[in-house]
Amino acid sequence: MHELLFWIIIGILVVDFIFEKYLSYLNTTTMSDTIPEEVKGIYDEEKYKKQQAYQRENHRFGILTSSFSMVITLAMFLLYGFALVDGWAWSFTGNAILAALIFFGIIMFASDIIGVPFEIYDTFKIEEKYGFNKTTPKIFVLDKVKGWLVSAVIGGGLLALVIFIYQLTGNMFWIYAWIVVSAFSIFMAMFYSNLIVPLFNKQTPLEEGELRDAISAFAQKVGFKLDNIFVIDGSKRSTKANAYFTGLGAKKRIVLYDTLINDLETEELVAVLAHEIGHNKKKHVVQGLLIGLVQTAIVLFVFGLLIDSPVLSAALGVEEPNFHIGMVAFGVLYSPISFFTGIFMNMLSRKNEYQADRFAAENYKPEALASALKKLSINNLSNLTPHKTFVFFHYSHPTLLQRLAFLKSFEK
Repeated sequence: MHELLFWIIIGILVVDFIFEKYLSYLNTTTMSDTIPEEVKGIYDEEKYKKQQAYQRENHRFGILTSSFSMVITLAMFLLYGFALVDGWAWSFTGNAILAALIFFGIIMFASDIIGVPFEIYDTFKIEEKYGFNKTTPKIFVLDKVKGWLVSAVIGGGLLALVIFIYQLTGNMFWIYAWIVVSAFSIFMAMFYSNLIVPLFNKQTPLEEGELRDAISAFAQKVGFKLDNIFVIDGSKRSTKANAYFTGLGAKKRIVLYDTLINDLETEELVAVLAHEIGHNKKKHVVQGLLIGLVQTAIVLFVFGLLIDSPVLSAALGVEEPNFHIGMVAFGVLYSPISFFTGIFMNMLSRKNEYQADRFAAENYKPEALASALKKLSINNLSNLTPHKTFVFFHYSHPTLLQRLAFLKSFEK
């Protein structure tokens, strides 16, 4: 039975890889050396050629990195690499929690180190070539070290707690683990910007002036209490711009990249903020959190049924079942379900984006939001003509052309 399960795992990995490469190929079929009619007026000829070159280079690099990752992953399964690392972990300790931390520590650290050359090339070659990169070697190294420490403290701490709960509760593991993970998710939703973001970026309150007055006036108009408007120094790493809404209750805040403020006019910035406020007004943040909690409950319940299965461990070449080996096998076996839930979440997200656009259009100025979206797409060299199949499976937002057509219906 475990041999059949092993080949099912290999089959899932291979099918997923081939399907993703097919979707990526489809996306290249919409590329063109001449500017399509539908994007004329958004891209000029020169900018469009640069955008196409950027997309092609990222596509080729993506094939290289994903293929390399696939080879490493298959080698770990076919050559029983996970069993080898499991043996190393148990050679250091007989404690199940420490063994799991050592096991995942080795896997995650090795995986990250292997990926560093690709990250360096992407950051300092491709992004630099197209004028996006602002990251210095010092920032790159510090980000890596900080990322490892945060993963070790938070990820390792949460994993240790979940395994401890499993040891205490047995069959009721999934319920108690779900309560802990849910509490952690809610806590992070509220305090992520306060605790984690400052480790990597500086956030400063938006200074008094025309922009803050315009944002405050709009927030007051739509009955949205907004005391926390922050600017993040995104320009220390990239010229790409963004804005996001984070937090819950009294901890909610809107964060603007300094690059966004530099790229957009006041009305365009207010329109972008109106879109983000729309997400909050429509309860999209809470909706996403609740759906995530339900999904977590399902995953933990199913995992709780299989965690002690000797078949799962034997499929990876380990005779004695244990928590961390079960997690690896289960993670792959559950991925087809995650694939379909991912499709549903993307569909829901695209629907929510339209709702947030509608809120901004009805309560502010659709022309300003359309103008902002165009500028952001041009500055980020975004693909304006992705293949519709690729969009269906991977896009959490409607395409720019779809959003512009939607906003056009609100113009007076």
